[in-house]
Amino acid sequence: MFSLWLTCCLPWRTLLLLLLLGLGGPAAGSQLSPEKSLVWGPGLRADVGLPARYFYVQAVDAEGQRLTVSPGENAFQVKITAPDEQFTRVGVQILDRKDGSFIVRYRMYASYKSLKIEVQTKDKHVSKSPYILKGPVYHENCDCPQEDSGVWLEEMSCPQVIPQIQRDLAQFPTVDPDKIAKEIPQRFGQRQSLCHYTIKDNKVYISTHGEHVGFRIFMDAILLSLTRKVKMPDVEFFVNLGDWPLEKKKSPQGIHPIFSWCGSTDTKDIVMPTYDLTDSVLETMGRVSLDMMSVQANTGPPWEEKNTTAIWRGRDSRKERLELVKLSRKHPEIIDAAFTNFFFFQHDESLYGPIVKHISFFDFFKYKYQINIDGTVAAYRMPYLLAGNSVVLKQDSIYYEHFYNELQPWKHYIPFKNDLTDLLEKLQWAKDHDEEAKNIARAGQEFARNNLMGDHIFCYYFKLFQEYAKLQVNEPKIREGMEKVEQPDEDLFPCNCHRKKVKEEL
Repeated sequence: MFSLWLTCCLPWRTLLLLLLLGLGGPAAGSQLSPEKSLVWGPGLRADVGLPARYFYVQAVDAEGQRLTVSPGENAFQVKITAPDEQFTRVGVQILDRKDGSFIVRYRMYASYKSLKIEVQTKDKHVSKSPYILKGPVYHENCDCPQEDSGVWLEEMSCPQVIPQIQRDLAQFPTVDPDKIAKEIPQRFGQRQSLCHYTIKDNKVYISTHGEHVGFRIFMDAILLSLTRKVKMPDVEFFVNLGDWPLEKKKSPQGIHPIFSWCGSTDTKDIVMPTYDLTDSVLETMGRVSLDMMSVQANTGPPWEEKNTTAIWRGRDSRKERLELVKLSRKHPEIIDAAFTNFFFFQHDESLYGPIVKHISFFDFFKYKYQINIDGTVAAYRMPYLLAGNSVVLKQDSIYYEHFYNELQPWKHYIPFKNDLTDLLEKLQWAKDHDEEAKNIARAGQEFARNNLMGDHIFCYYFKLFQEYAKLQVNEPKIREGMEKVEQPDEDLFPCNCHRKKVKEEL
C-alpha cells in the first residue's frame, strides 16, 4: 500500500496562547476521546463513486464537547487497505480544517472487492472504526454504470429538486432535438464555439462548431465520468464553450436551449457548474492542486490574526477592475489590489501597472476581506473564496454561476455596488462590525461545504440532463458528422464490472 498524509496545525504561538487561556484542546482538560469523536461522510459508502472519495472526522473530548480548534498535528491516522489483495493502490490525505474537524480524502487507482478504513488516534480506533466497505468498490476509471438511475441518485443523496435547474428549464416547455439540431448551428455555429452532444445508450457523441473548441475537454471529461458511474438518459444538447451566455431574453428568432457555464439576467442560457469547478472535482488529488477540499485545509491564520487589508489579484478583464486598482492606490491601508497580467487594457499598463507576481491562492486567506469582482463574466474563484475563512465582498452583477441564486447577501457575503462607489463604505462596515463579518464568513464557508463538494457537482449535472431529457419530444439521434467520445484507455488496472456480468448472464 502507498499513502500520503497531509496534516496542518495552528502556528505554535497561537497554540501556546490557547493553552495559556485554557481554550479548547487538551489544555482545557479536554482529552480527545476516540470513542466519542465522530466519523461520517460519503467516502464510507462503497456505492458513492467519486474521483476522490472523502469523509469527515470531528474531534470530540471526553465530556462530549466538539473541539473548535485543531487538536494538533497527526491527531488522527487513517489506513485504507483491501483485505483481499496483496497491494492496495490508494492515495490518502488527511486535511486539517483547523476547527476541530478533518477531511479525509482518498483516490483509488484500482477497484477492489472490499475496502477496510481504519481511523485511529493514539493507537485507538475512533468511533466505529474500522469501517468495511463491502464492494465491489470501483475506482474512477472503471466503466461500470449503475443501470437504475433512481438507485444512483439515492446512493449519492442527491436532492430531488434543484431550484436553479427548475428556473432554467421552465423557459422551455418542450425541446425538439430535430429542430435544435438544425437551428442552433445556423444561428450560432459560425460566430460562436459550440459542442453538439448526443448521449445514446450511455455512449457520448459530439460534433463541434466554430474555431475555438479546446474547452470541450472539460465537458467531454464530466460526461465520460458520469456514464462510467450511472446510466444516463438519452439526450441531445448544445454546450456554449465561450465565456458569455448566448441566448438573449428577447431574441427575435425565439429562444433555443443552450447550456453555458455562466448565466446572466439578460440571457436565458441553462447554467452548469463552471469548467474550472468541474475540472477541479475531476482532478482532485491529481494534477489540480486547487479544489474545494484543499482550500478547506489552507484557510490561513485564525480570524483574529488575519491581515485587515482587503485583497485582490487578477487580470485586467473589466473596467471596474481598473477602478479597484485606482482605489487601492488611493487607500493602500484599506485595499491591496494589483494586476497580475495585462491583456484587455494594455495601453493603460503605465497607469495601472506594474504587474505583480502571482501569489498562491491559499495566501489570499491571510487576509480578512476578499474582494470578488467580475472578469469577462462572473469571476469563477467564488466557490473557493467562500470555502476559506475570510469574508467575501461581492460586486453586484448581472452574471451568475449555478449556485449564486441560493446565496443571500449579508448572510453569505457582503454586497457592494457594480460601480464600486460603496466599496470603501462596506469595508468600513466590516471593520466596525467584526463579529458580524466573522459570522458572514462562517456562513459562506458552511454553504460551500454543504453545496459545492464533488458529489454535489455530479448530482447537479445528472439532474440537469435528466430533467432536460424529459422535455424532449423526439428521440435524440447520433447526427451525421458526430464522432464517438471514447473512454480513456490508459487505465493500468482494468476493473471487472459485476453489473455488466449480471446483464450478460440474463
